[in-house]
Amino acid sequence: MIAPARLAAYETLLAVAGGRADLPAALARARGSLRDERDRALAGEIATGTLRWQASFDRIVAQFSNRDPARLDLEILTILRLSLFQLLHLDRVPAAAVVDDAVEMARKAGKRSAAGFVNALLRRASRERARLPLPQEPRDPRNRDAAIDYLSTTLSHPRWLIERWIDRVGYDATAAWTRFDNEAAPLTLRVNTLRTTRDALVDALAKAGVEAVPTRRASIGLIVRAGNPLLTPLAGQGLFVVQDEASQLVGEFVDARPGESIFDACASPGGKTTQMAAMMRDEGRVVAADVRARRVNLLSSTVIASGARSVRILQADARQPLPLEPVFDAVLVDAPCSGLGTIRRDPDIRWRRVPSDFDGFAATQRAILANAAALLRPGGRVIYSTCSSEPEENEAIVAAFLDAHPQFEPASELRTLPFRDGLEAFYGAALVRRP
Repeated sequence: MIAPARLAAYETLLAVAGGRADLPAALARARGSLRDERDRALAGEIATGTLRWQASFDRIVAQFSNRDPARLDLEILTILRLSLFQLLHLDRVPAAAVVDDAVEMARKAGKRSAAGFVNALLRRASRERARLPLPQEPRDPRNRDAAIDYLSTTLSHPRWLIERWIDRVGYDATAAWTRFDNEAAPLTLRVNTLRTTRDALVDALAKAGVEAVPTRRASIGLIVRAGNPLLTPLAGQGLFVVQDEASQLVGEFVDARPGESIFDACASPGGKTTQMAAMMRDEGRVVAADVRARRVNLLSSTVIASGARSVRILQADARQPLPLEPVFDAVLVDAPCSGLGTIRRDPDIRWRRVPSDFDGFAATQRAILANAAALLRPGGRVIYSTCSSEPEENEAIVAAFLDAHPQFEPASELRTLPFRDGLEAFYGAALVRRP
């Protein structure tokens, strides 16, 4: 019988590879059939890890089989990838069990003729794990081709993205960046200061068997070191929100103040919305908008759980002129983007994005920024942010906006970089409308 966690990971990866869902959605669906929390955790670890190291697994498959992985049946390639992850990165999983499950999965997928191929390739990979056919780190990083081959294959990132990063930040920073992306992301919480304090929440979590320590840069964040706060009774009390530290820094960058009127243009799921309400001590007004009913419902749930009373929710498409007057002290445009700054947390993004995506994102970002900024009063500030690492979605959008709107001027900038800050790559720019 195939281990339930491996089967759930297979179904998740097959959905992602087939373009039917992104990783969070596919994993949530597959985990729904697992009753044991340990199986749910293992399924997530296998699926996430497989996507992180996908390029290196494909090179191994190509070298050991003399076949182009793209020409294999997707079911067989998926089985090989997730099995290689278990063999090479999960020492606690017996190799024989991994191989046996892989062979059985191939048969179950209707690919009985490929079962022998799967068995032979995985057994060879297990025997030769100390001398796998992967590029070694170049002795001279100035050898551009060797550097790119190592970083894109052995450290498993798209070649086009590695080329961009090397040109922009150099080999050493790019190598550190890719290693950061291949680490497991910690569970990070933002304390809801409308209901508690950071110290009080640390104590409450400790009593529930969860160890959490303060974030280095975010002022009210916590990094979970042990235990799972989402499985404790505290999870339903609105005391915290799961929110990445770099995302929290963007919320702080808005500098929301008590009594202000703030518009949040792309607000769902509501982490930054409720963060701003808490920074304002729930005094003032936050109008939070999103375009789709499902996202508005998610936003509403987050706001209700937080206890914030200053938030008003609006379903609106910020790509179009908005039905509001220019009365806001601040506007946050946390724009839809490629998500390339969150590769560590969402490893499927590295394989779903291509350079041609930037044009579409940029058009949306320019429209939302212009429409949202029109709601500012004279002297107000607009904060534009993304979770992208790429300049087409960041500096280029801000520069184009300033060129087209001379009544605005730049005020300050926020940028987090994995190789420098140990955080996901987020960007923020504050622009002020002249009085």
